Amino acid sequence: MTILDTSVTRAGWSGTALVALVCAVLPMTAAADEMSPGDTAWMLTATAIVLFMSIPGLALFYAGMVRSKNVLSVMMQCFAITGLVTVLWTVYGYSVAFSTTGMEAGVVNVHSFFGAMDKLFASGVTGDSLVAAIPEPVFMTFQMTFAIITPALIVGAFAERMKFSAMLWFMGLWLTLCYAPMAHMVWSGDGGLLWDLGVLDFAGGTVVHINAGVAGLVACLLLGRRKGYPTTAMPPHNLGLTLVGASILWVGWFGFNAGSAVAANGTAGMAMLATQIATGTAALAWMFAEWLSHGKPSALGIASGAVAGLVAITPASGTAGPVGALIIGAAAGVGCFLAATRMKRAFGYDDSLDVWGVHGIGGIIGAILTGVCADVSLGGAGLAEGVSIGGQVWIQCLGVLFTLLYTGVLSFVILKIVDVTIGLRVTEEQESLGLDLALHDERGYIL
Repeated sequence: MTILDTSVTRAGWSGTALVALVCAVLPMTAAADEMSPGDTAWMLTATAIVLFMSIPGLALFYAGMVRSKNVLSVMMQCFAITGLVTVLWTVYGYSVAFSTTGMEAGVVNVHSFFGAMDKLFASGVTGDSLVAAIPEPVFMTFQMTFAIITPALIVGAFAERMKFSAMLWFMGLWLTLCYAPMAHMVWSGDGGLLWDLGVLDFAGGTVVHINAGVAGLVACLLLGRRKGYPTTAMPPHNLGLTLVGASILWVGWFGFNAGSAVAANGTAGMAMLATQIATGTAALAWMFAEWLSHGKPSALGIASGAVAGLVAITPASGTAGPVGALIIGAAAGVGCFLAATRMKRAFGYDDSLDVWGVHGIGGIIGAILTGVCADVSLGGAGLAEGVSIGGQVWIQCLGVLFTLLYTGVLSFVILKIVDVTIGLRVTEEQESLGLDLALHDERGYIL
């Protein structure tokens, strides 16, 4: 079975659980060789709102958290990544991620890691070609929006200190060597390395969040701390922008998770419900944890908690039920709060906007708990026949560990190459002046 066979294969299901889900879904959708107008309309909508998550959503979320002298730099980075990934995804990224040529279930070969090159420059992607019951151009664009937001998430880890040129080189190479191969291994179907292992990742716990989180951690460690950190106060300059950005992310995430069903069906509906429940729960969990720890709840805290919930429910959104969503949301809210505060202080790394603390840790929490919350005893869709909760959790842990090692090592190598060739970090003078003026000769605000 490949991504061209049914609308649910992206869920990462395996064995009889996948067969049962296919049987449940197919009566509600058009035949595999017939386009469904309803599914297509939903996926067009989902694609648009996932893009809206990156620009303006993520751009505003990050812009409000940096100092005023760097507000344009992070927005510029998100905007430039959108353009860069669009081109690279068209040229070869989609082929690397989703070509199924040469893949065979249970057989490990080069195509277990990387797609073939038969879809270069979107070759064969026409209005008549289908993925499940939607036109392949829609599927390709939907996946492009995922490929855009994932590297853009990393920006928050090295905010206020990386060269713009270095950022572009790093993101282009990272998309090529880390994101596209991970998407292929998890989502491309039978023959994909992590797919065959049985890793459950409905919408991107490993592919998007752990992937971006560990890359962000490696980047902030290699670049070092911002000048003055942690002795100099560096508060967010405009939390209004951050709250607006977080709100856009919350709404857009319905396209992210429910859209990953690649159909307008019950799986998409449950993914939407689980996403809302987990996000609201995590927002409150972070708020109350902060309230107890610091004496007051903050706007930044509740916004960060909401994003943590969105992150953690992503891999489980197609398999968890309402109870599972409550569990994942509560765990993510508290866990990410501790990671973004106590863990960061204890180890002293300068993850500027908590990419590792929220996306890395939240992704790990969500990926592991997916193995628990998919079980029918917690209202989930069920595990594969013969697979226990403990067995699925072990598989999920293997997926997490592989992602951390694969992307962590390659991110380090890419960053070192960029550093040796053109340099990663701006000068101290540029950092003090602010990247808006130093790199773009513009100001976010006219005083």
